[in-house]
Parts: sequence; C-alpha cells; structure tokens
Amino acid sequence: MTSQPTLTKAGSGPGDPGEPDGGLQAGLKNRHLSMIAIGGVIGAGLFVGSSSGIATAGPGILLSYALVGTMVVLVMRMLGEMSAANPTSGSFSAHADRALGRWAGFSIGWLYWFFWVVVLAIEATAGAVILESWIPAVPQWGWALIVMLVLTATNLVSVGSYGEFEFWFAGIKVVAIGAFIVIGGLAVFGVLPGVDSESAGLGNLTEHGGFLPNGPGAILTGILLVVFSFMGSEIATLAAGESENPQRAVTKSTNSIIWRIGVFYLGSILVVVTLLPWDSEAIQKDGSYVAALNSLGIPNAGEIMKFIVLTSVLSCLNSGLYTASRMAFSLGRRGDAPKSFARTTERGVPRTAIIASVVFGFVAVFFNYEFPDSVFLFLVNSSGAVALFVWLVICLSQLRMRKIIERETPEKLVARMWLYPYLTYATIGLIVFVLGYMLTDTEHDGRQTVLLSLLVAAIVIGISLVLEKVRRGKAASGRAADRDLTV
Repeated sequence: MTSQPTLTKAGSGPGDPGEPDGGLQAGLKNRHLSMIAIGGVIGAGLFVGSSSGIATAGPGILLSYALVGTMVVLVMRMLGEMSAANPTSGSFSAHADRALGRWAGFSIGWLYWFFWVVVLAIEATAGAVILESWIPAVPQWGWALIVMLVLTATNLVSVGSYGEFEFWFAGIKVVAIGAFIVIGGLAVFGVLPGVDSESAGLGNLTEHGGFLPNGPGAILTGILLVVFSFMGSEIATLAAGESENPQRAVTKSTNSIIWRIGVFYLGSILVVVTLLPWDSEAIQKDGSYVAALNSLGIPNAGEIMKFIVLTSVLSCLNSGLYTASRMAFSLGRRGDAPKSFARTTERGVPRTAIIASVVFGFVAVFFNYEFPDSVFLFLVNSSGAVALFVWLVICLSQLRMRKIIERETPEKLVARMWLYPYLTYATIGLIVFVLGYMLTDTEHDGRQTVLLSLLVAAIVIGISLVLEKVRRGKAASGRAADRDLTV
C-alpha cells in the first residue's frame, strides 16, 4: 500500500496525452472512440430487461432510470476528471492504486476482470440462442463457440480491428434506437403516416392506475432491475489509452454522457410506455420494444428486434473481451498479475491477456450449459454487484485524486467534477443506499447477489493484503542483505 500516492509525471510513463499506454499502440481513431463511448451505454439489457422494470414500477420506471442515470453521470464525471489527467488502460483500477493504495487497485481490477469474463459467457449464450433460432442445424453450444472464436480473433489482430467491429456494432444499435424513438414519437402524437395506433398517447403515463400504480417504493425496486444495464459506460476511459489523443477522448466521452443516457435510455423507455399501457400483456410476453413495434403494425417486429439484440450482444461480447484483457494487461504492468499479461505483440496486442480472459470465458460457457443452476448461477450472482463496487471505488478515489492533481499537476485538471466534494459524497451515499436496499430484496435475488459479491470481494482483498505483506517481507530481506554486504 502507498502512504503518499503520486501521479505519473508528464513524459515519464504511460498515460501522457497523445501517447499509447506502454506496449499498446494508438490504433483507435476518433470515430472509434466516439462510437465506443455511445455504444457503451447501450447494452443488451436495455432491450431485453426493461420489460420487468416496467411491470414492476409502471411509467414510474422512468424515475428509476433517471436516478440511476444521474448516478452514472456523476460517477463518469469523476472518472473523467481522473482519466483526463492520467489516461491509462487500467482506468479506475490504476487511479485506485494511486489514490487508495495498491490493495484497492489490485482488488477492484480483478473484480472488474471477473465481472467481464462472466459476461462473456452470458452474452455468448444469448447470441447463440438467437442464431440457433435462425439456423437450428448448428447446436446452441456450437454457435456460442463460433461467436467467441470470431471475436477473439478480432481482438487478437489489432486494437484497430476491435475498434472497427465495435464501430459498426454500436452504429447499428444507435441507428436502431434513434429510429425507434423518432417513429414511436411520431406515432404517440398521431402524425406517423400510415399508422393509427389506438393505444398510443401521453395518457398512458397517468392512466391505468396512475404514474406510480404500484406505489413510490416500486421506484427503488425498479432501480435494482435497471442499474446493471448501465455497466459499460466506463469502457471509453479504458480504450482512451490506445487512442491518438487520450485526454481529448476522455473529456469528450465523459462530457457527452448526459445526452447519451437521456436519449437512449430515458427517451426510448418513454416511447415504450406512451405507445402501450404499462400493464399490457404484450410487454411481458414479447418484450417491451417488440411489443411497441408490434403495436405500430410493423411487420416482422420480432425478427427485427432479434437482429438488433444480436448486434448488442456481439457488441457487448466484443467490448467485454477487450475490456477484460486491457484490465489484465494493466494489472500485469503493475505487478498484480503474471508479467506475461503485460507483454504485447508487434501490433501492440496483449495476446496473453486476451487468451487468458477468453479461456475463462469458455470455462464459464461450459458451466452455463452443464451446471446452469449451481456453478454458473454462483458466478453470475457473485459478480452481480461488481458494478456498484466499481462506482463506489471511483468515488472514493476521486476524493483523494483531486487533491493530488491540484498539488502536483493542476494544469491537467481539465474535466472537473461538479460541486466537489459535495456531489461526490452524495453519490457515495446513493450507491451505499442502493447496496443496502438490495440486501432487503429477496424477490429478485438482490440480497444473494450482494452477499455473494461481498464474499468474492473479501477473498480478493484478502489475497491482495497477503501478497502485499509478502512483497514487504521480500523488500525488507533485500534491504537487510544489502546492509550485510556493505558491512
């Protein structure tokens, strides 16, 4: 652990503006970073998970999304402040290392890696289900294998190939959401040519039991159902280390997150709950977006949404593998993972880190098919609260890093957190409140998720403290040996 954390000085190492991080190469173009930042907030969970939130909170789910969105905006602003001052592939893990101590960077880095390699299995399986429905001749496990192998190959070629794939994956999501909002909005106001939807209208927000048909408490339950669909907003800060201008990329992505969440989350959900009554059976049966499209009489709405969800799944899988490997690379560089993780190819690709991440992903896929209700369920639940842990560590790191930046390199403080430190403390309080409320939730497995995630976090922190003690012992032995030699 470090008693006096310091920032990397300009020109002395990774993270300098305009320079790639260590052996990585600046292969991501501005258009790649822009689309990664936009696509990062649009996960498959938005398309497939919003129906349960609507059923729980009714139109009030908009408040759940707004509260979580506000929390994410504040957290990303804090991360943007730190990452603009010192862009690095380790992002918040590297910042925690400097601000809170090596144990914090080690722990949150490995927990984040664990989260994403489990996500690899979830997304590969989700994509395989869709592909098998189209081409049943290939078994579901075969499609999962194919999807994992193709995207692994993409990541192994170069960071530019990852960026290009993600550009198009994210582009499809953005266009689809944008078209959905425009078409749905026109239908709500009755000006969509050729469509006369009797169920559409702003009245759906207050009719059918009111705006909060299940009471104000349903807003909190809704938060638990939607909070994890926001995970991925931080990917742009990890990718910035491989861009042509990291500082500019980080600043731009964090500054634009307000409108991205406002448009893609609040905008699209608002369209859903105004096109259809919140208690429509179609929302639960077909999914919120498919039901909304069907209400407009759009042919093959289910297949269209399947394609959009598939691109979202592939995007998440692609970014998940990239993110996990870059976190493993950063941990390797800092001596918190095998040194081989920090080695890169001539193209600047951390091949060992990628392979290690995808191997664990394959193991998780195997568990999903062979032990879905035991081993895999444990993996999913024990990684479920990691998003909240990451956001909490970002807040705690920013409290210290602001003082360090102001003391050492104030010229790098180009993206300041608003109303520091008051909004930082408020965000910490909100995250702790959500975690506490999850402990009371037995209906949606919130309590089990938090407890298992805390168990895994405690194990990882314990390992970090033991390793730190071993390192200090070796350092002390080395100093003693040096003194003996001088005598």
